[in-house]
Amino acid sequence: MLVSLNWLKELVDIEADPQVLARRLTDTGAEVEDMEIPAPRFGGAVTARIESLEKHPSRGDLLVARVVAEDRNGICVTAATNLSAGDLVPWGPPGCTLSDGAVLGPRDFEGVVSEGMMLSAEEIGFPDLASEFGILRLDADTPIGVDVRKALGLDDVILDVAITPNRGDLLGMTGMAREVYGVVADSKLKRYDLPVPGENRDWSLDFSGVTLSDPDCPVYGLGLATGIRIAPSPVWVRMRLILAGMRPVSNIVDATNLMMLMTGQPLHAFDADRLPAPEITVRPAKNGERLVTLDEKERLLTEEDLVISSGGEAVGLAGVMGGANSEIWEGTRNVLLESAHFRGPRVSRTYRRLGLTSEAAYRFARTVDPRKAEPALKATLVLMDQWGAANVEGWMIEGTADADKHHPVTLTPEKLQTYLLESDMDEASGILERFGFSETCREGRSRCFLPPSWRPDVTIEEDLIEEVARVRGYDDMPAILPAVLRTPGDITDRMRTERALRGAATGRGYVEAVTYSFVSAESIRLLYGHEQDDDLIMLSNPLSRDQAVMRPSLAPGLVHAAAENFRKGWRTAVRLFETGMVFGPGEIGKAETIRAAGVVCPGRDTRSPWGEQQTDDFFTVKGDVAALCESRHLTPRWTRGLEPFGHEGQTAHIWFGERKMGCLARLKPAIERELDLPAPMYVFEFDMEPLIANPLASFGAGARFPAVHRDVALIAATGIESGEIRKEIEELAGELLDWVEVFDVYEGKGIPEGSRSLAFSLAYRHSERTLRDEEVDDIHEALRKELSTRGYTLR
Repeated sequence: MLVSLNWLKELVDIEADPQVLARRLTDTGAEVEDMEIPAPRFGGAVTARIESLEKHPSRGDLLVARVVAEDRNGICVTAATNLSAGDLVPWGPPGCTLSDGAVLGPRDFEGVVSEGMMLSAEEIGFPDLASEFGILRLDADTPIGVDVRKALGLDDVILDVAITPNRGDLLGMTGMAREVYGVVADSKLKRYDLPVPGENRDWSLDFSGVTLSDPDCPVYGLGLATGIRIAPSPVWVRMRLILAGMRPVSNIVDATNLMMLMTGQPLHAFDADRLPAPEITVRPAKNGERLVTLDEKERLLTEEDLVISSGGEAVGLAGVMGGANSEIWEGTRNVLLESAHFRGPRVSRTYRRLGLTSEAAYRFARTVDPRKAEPALKATLVLMDQWGAANVEGWMIEGTADADKHHPVTLTPEKLQTYLLESDMDEASGILERFGFSETCREGRSRCFLPPSWRPDVTIEEDLIEEVARVRGYDDMPAILPAVLRTPGDITDRMRTERALRGAATGRGYVEAVTYSFVSAESIRLLYGHEQDDDLIMLSNPLSRDQAVMRPSLAPGLVHAAAENFRKGWRTAVRLFETGMVFGPGEIGKAETIRAAGVVCPGRDTRSPWGEQQTDDFFTVKGDVAALCESRHLTPRWTRGLEPFGHEGQTAHIWFGERKMGCLARLKPAIERELDLPAPMYVFEFDMEPLIANPLASFGAGARFPAVHRDVALIAATGIESGEIRKEIEELAGELLDWVEVFDVYEGKGIPEGSRSLAFSLAYRHSERTLRDEEVDDIHEALRKELSTRGYTLR
């Protein structure tokens, strides 16, 4: 928020230097990111009145003006046609410096010497200040002979303050004044009462009333102004809006914006004659309902949105932006002025989903004090009347501002001592009272405080302690040494596992990535289709559409990261690895699971000065996964599998014992094409819990006696996995079997269609003696017979 120091001083008496004030605000939570002096090079101009205006004696396109600035006067030649005798203008005499650094001097126009020039808004440095083409005409009550910087309010310092999401009360000058009063000890809050209009008269306009049919709009105010005269607002108002970062529009719109900047309460003006019906209803939108907003874009609404409607037709998106069908224009004659309270989460969801930002949405999303709606409405009506913009007839208020009533919060000296190492309750009370907290009761040493209506973020004792701490100063807290630990510190098993996986992955050429825990629903559906839609955990207030879902898998984030690298020109292989939490349904409610995942894509250019390099494939990535698991002394088991995103025939499930813990797959070609990948991409992901719980490896004595080796080859159906046959061999071979592994797989000539030949190497060993060949032959022959009885054809 841009804060004018001059405006701030109208509300709070403060003598602090701007730099000191900025540092104090930053230290107490309202960070001042920048300080700026408006139009720093502009100077030397004064306000003047045009005494006479005549045509140039020899140039028909020029005028000669005689200007008077109290005790000095001069002659100015101008081509501007918007001037008349008696107008007040900014005059830059010789020696004046314009906003672009140019220095004025006398100039001869065919025999008439112009002593400087009368200035336009652009030459002062603020083109938006102009309401017409030509010289800037000042307000009629502007004194002459005054420095233009002072007259326009440019003798100011603008503070750019970063407002945290919980402090919506600071998005108005009155709220910022309260904050300064609370954090600066020698400041004094000035009394400022918003103007109140006269009697509330009966409306001359036929109007049925306001209907509130949604609890997210607890209070709604509407004022009627007739006889509208659309014109520019006063120059000082336009300049104040510009310094606050807003563009002047007209007296009606500027009045609403000025009051919003003052109080933090957004307002909106409807053209009463363009409403579809003489009534207003606040209701949820209908699914598929459409509204063209003031930015001339059509918005598709859902029942999650809150709309202002008239005669059943939406005329505004509540708390975000008005509709083009009721916009103020040059022909507007009657205005209905809206000042309402819309609850923050509802407004936030709408503007984030639609990507539609506005000053109103920015404030409502951070919560606006509901008690501001009525006084801001009345004060804006007064401004319109004072500026001659309208005739105020009356107003109506529906609902109540007490719907969000606050409850007292108790502060105890014990917790104050625990957090701040001091328990001075009198000091704490003094600090809280300056922020508007009222002490309601005392119970023993404890005290109860009622938060003001503009501080909905204070609900628990720790919030009160934070208010005390930020004023007292975190740097001023006493320093104490921590207690001596009786045992040395240690890391957790999870940290050991992450370190082991990180070391193994980086050793095999992977780069560790950290992706967002929030992803888009579209990125999940790209890999999983709609299978997981029912299990997705949606955020109630997402930062953006791309971060609306808590990730159920690490894969979408890594796949997106790899694809982004290729889109931005990366040509060599991508190997990304990550460990992190995923979120999904659990046995009771929602569950968090820690997983490891990675993606591998060979890239576009695998050429090398030493010839074609070997690129990754399914089996090299499988070796990487095995190495990751074995870094924690656990060997995975593999089975053929199916995954929604996996290429059939290149997808495997990862098992630890009898539990399926993850998968390895090449992405389907359709997904690779959609992501515009230069080569096949392989994805793996598995739960880390077994690796965390798995004990460290145990070691024993080496084998004392040699192994006796035998082979067995058999023909099995293609659908039977080698791992299943290996498991059968281990069960049938008995205790003397030391290990078994596949060493040959063959399909083709001599093998029946739908079958394949698998050859296994077996090692027999006894721990206490050397085995005899005859003994091993008997065991091995019995194994072969058992395999035959199970339907395998031995070779």
